[in-house]
Amino acid sequence: MLSEPLPSTLDVRKAAARGVSIKGTLKPLDLQRFRALLADDEGAIEAELTFSRDEENRYLIHLGITARVMVTCQRCLDPLPQTLACDNTLAVVWTDEQAGHLPRHLEPLVLEDEACRLWDVVEDELILALPPFSYHNTEECREILARFNAGQAPIEEALPAEKPNPFNVLAQLKPGSNT
Repeated sequence: MLSEPLPSTLDVRKAAARGVSIKGTLKPLDLQRFRALLADDEGAIEAELTFSRDEENRYLIHLGITARVMVTCQRCLDPLPQTLACDNTLAVVWTDEQAGHLPRHLEPLVLEDEACRLWDVVEDELILALPPFSYHNTEECREILARFNAGQAPIEEALPAEKPNPFNVLAQLKPGSNT
């Protein structure tokens, strides 16, 4: 099923006044900061943003994002498919002071003007949704690492012969030592 690409910007005030809902797709290549955290450029990002106003007349953006991307396993360094999902409500404000007065259940989105860069909002939410570390399950990593280590010499053979201690020369300089 092909979906329309997500528009890059939208006027928040007009969209909230009309109760607009936008659904679209992005690719990891569209989001450069997020792309830098991934193993490759493959994947799909689906976002749905609903604009509204609450009883306090605040501008709200409810967003639901699902992304299927490839991250790097921190144990074996191979690509690992990852599905990210986030569901959040942001309150649009124009100053840090306004952000400080929001109730705890709302996250602030500070904008400089009415035009909201939707791709940046989606990108920020995806970066926050990424787990700090991604791993295959233990058995998968063991198999990958076993294949990797199959052609290498055992660790004992790879260690160099014992080196002389450089401080032995100092022992000869001690008074009362036989040289």
